[in-house]
Amino acid sequence: MIIDCHGHFTTAPPALATWRERQIRAFEDSGARISPDELHITDEEIRTAIENAQLKLQRERGTDLTIFSPGAGKMAHHYGDVHTSLVWSQVSNNLIARVRDLFPDRFAAACQLPQSPGDALASSIRHSAEELERCVIDLGFVGCLLNPDPSDGYWQAPPLTDRVYYPLYEKMVELDVPAMIHVAMSRNPAIQGTCAHYLNGDTTTFMQLCESNLFTDFPTLRLILPHGGGAVPYHWGRYRGMMLDRGRPPLEEAVLRNVFFDTCVYHKPGLQLLTDTIPAHNILFASEMIGAVRSTDPETGRRFDDVKATLDTINTINKTDRQAIYGDNALRVFPRLESVLSTTKQEVAR
Repeated sequence: MIIDCHGHFTTAPPALATWRERQIRAFEDSGARISPDELHITDEEIRTAIENAQLKLQRERGTDLTIFSPGAGKMAHHYGDVHTSLVWSQVSNNLIARVRDLFPDRFAAACQLPQSPGDALASSIRHSAEELERCVIDLGFVGCLLNPDPSDGYWQAPPLTDRVYYPLYEKMVELDVPAMIHVAMSRNPAIQGTCAHYLNGDTTTFMQLCESNLFTDFPTLRLILPHGGGAVPYHWGRYRGMMLDRGRPPLEEAVLRNVFFDTCVYHKPGLQLLTDTIPAHNILFASEMIGAVRSTDPETGRRFDDVKATLDTINTINKTDRQAIYGDNALRVFPRLESVLSTTKQEVAR
C-alpha cells in the first residue's frame, strides 16, 4: 500500500471560505460570533471537490491512501481570539471527517488544532488537547497539524519544546498519535508563505528539538517535519557538528528516534539528497498534491507535486527501504491507521 502522509483539502467548496471570511469580519467589526450552523456544504459538493482533484490524481499516480487535513495556510491562527480559533478548527475538522466518511478507502484524517498567539497560547493549547481528543476518539482521526508559529510569520511564541505545549504532548502520547509540524500563512511581508515560511518552519523546529530534552520527557512522542525537513538534510553536517560541539548526544540518538521527514520535495536532486542523508526508517512518502506548487515542470512534463514518479527514478533506494518509505513507515508512525484500514476493509466486504 502506498500512503501519502501529507494532503490538505485545498479544493474545499467555496462556502467554507465564505463562512470563514464572515467569521473573521464579524469578530473584527464588533466581536460578534458566526454560528457553524450557517455553513452549508452538501455531500455532493464534497464529492465533486474530491473526485475532480485529489481522487483523480491518486488514481493517475498510483497512490492508495492520503492522510488528509484542513488547508494549512488557511489555519491562520492569528485571527480573532481563542474562541474564534476553536470554532474554526471544529468546522474545518468536521469537514475533513465528512471527506473521510465519503471516501473511507482513500482518505484518513488529521486535524487542525485551535492554537492562538500571545497571551492566549497556554489556554489554546489546552483547547488543542481537547480538540485532538474529540477528533481521535469521536471522529476516528489518526494525527494532527501543529503550528510552531501561531503568530503567522512573526515567530512570537516560545519554541515547541517549551512546557506550555506539554498538555498537548501528554494527550498525543496518551492517544498514540503523531503531529506534523506545519506553519500556516505568513502575514509578514518580508517572509513569503510557501517557499520561505513553510521551509523556515521545518528548519527552525528541527533546531529547537536539537537543543532540547523534549524526547527525554516524552520518549514515545512522534513528530513529522514536512517538505523534506526544509534545509535540514542539506546541512546535516552542520547539525551533527553542532551537537558534538555542545556535548549533546548524536542526532541518531537525540532526534531520529522521534522525528520523521516527508518527501514533499519537488525535484530529483533534492529527493536524492533526502534519501541519501536521512535513514529510510525516518522517511514517509508524501506529495502535498494540489498544494503549494500546482504547475507542470517543463523539464519533466509532469506536475512538480507528482513526487512518486520522481521517487521511482531514484535507483539507490533498495526494495525494502522503498516499501518502508511508501507505506510501512506511515503505519508505524500513525499506529491508528491499522484499525482505520481494517474497519474500512470490513465495511467494503459487507
